[in-house]
Amino acid sequence: MNLSERLNEDMKQAMKSKDKFKLSTIRMVRSTIKNLEIDLKRTLDDNEVLDILSREIKQRKDALQEFEKAGRDELAASNKAEIEIIAQYLPEQLSEEEIKVIVQQTIQETGASSKNDMGKVMSALMPKVKGRADGKLVNQAVLQFLQ
Repeated sequence: MNLSERLNEDMKQAMKSKDKFKLSTIRMVRSTIKNLEIDLKRTLDDNEVLDILSREIKQRKDALQEFEKAGRDELAASNKAEIEIIAQYLPEQLSEEEIKVIVQQTIQETGASSKNDMGKVMSALMPKVKGRADGKLVNQAVLQFLQ
């Protein structure tokens, strides 16, 4: 079962169990996916759906920080819950240690030696951790090794 099918099944399940919050969250994600499919005039594969899910989580994390700064606890809690629901569809996240190992291997593969090579490292690294690691963590790990 691909990700789109899984989202559809979970949406049906949320309808049956009358879980309105989960239902609305899945509907938001599905509408984003559907809009892109309409724009591209084709169905999306799992990698493209993963990109959308990662983008949705990133947007919510950014909003979460802003809500917490502004003291909007009810909106922050809502965003946290949405992040948890969407994260269920992402592959298991890499630990910091696993990220560091992948970063070290990629730096060796690319022959990077300074911060000037950061773009080269990141372009080789991001496909390896796609959907399994936060870009900020990966970026920090690369900076740490290139100093």
